[in-house]
This record gives sequence, structure tokens and C-alpha cells, in this order.
Amino acid sequence: MWNEPTKKRLNEVPRLYETEEVPIKEKVIHLHFFMGNCDWYAVEFDGEDTFFGYAILNGDHQNAEWGYFSLSELVRLKVGWLEVDCEKEATWSNVRVGNIDHIKTWK
Repeated sequence: MWNEPTKKRLNEVPRLYETEEVPIKEKVIHLHFFMGNCDWYAVEFDGEDTFFGYAILNGDHQNAEWGYFSLSELVRLKVGWLEVDCEKEATWSNVRVGNIDHIKTWK
């Protein structure tokens, strides 16, 4: 993985279920992972390996969904020379879900 998030950065992500009561549009995306036309947006983290967030695979916005994904799987994922990248702190600011047009928020 390029630009693997540091422990400090991972520790800044709310723990799983901490934002459960926060409306989806108000939830904050803390990390953005991407590769090719795939994006994973992390909202919560268990402190070890599991994120809760939003995944768009192969640019398929119609079937994109909220769910769980694994840091260890993202780290190992490669397609030829292409690896998952994590948006650098210098270029990524935490952003509310409602401010990302291609994330489904269901009202």
C-alpha cells in the first residue's frame, strides 16, 4: 500500500459504533483509500483492522454500499503493479459525507 496510514492517524478515527447515532450526511470521512476506479471511505475503525465506511468498486455507484472492510486486505490488494493508496494527510481533510456527491445518503 502506498501512503499507509500511521498509527496516530488510525487512532484519530472514531471507534466502531461511536458515530452510530450521527445521521449519515453528518458522519465524517476520516480516511480515503483508492485504487484505479475504486474508493473506500472510512468513517469508523475498530483500532485493529476493521473499518466501517462506504465502498465504490470499479466506479459502480449504483451498487456502492456502506459496510465493513479490512485494512489488512487493502494493504495486500494489488492488480499488477497497482496498489491501494491512502490519501495523504496533506491533501485530505476530514469531510462530511453529505459533502461527497457520489455517496448515497438516503435522505
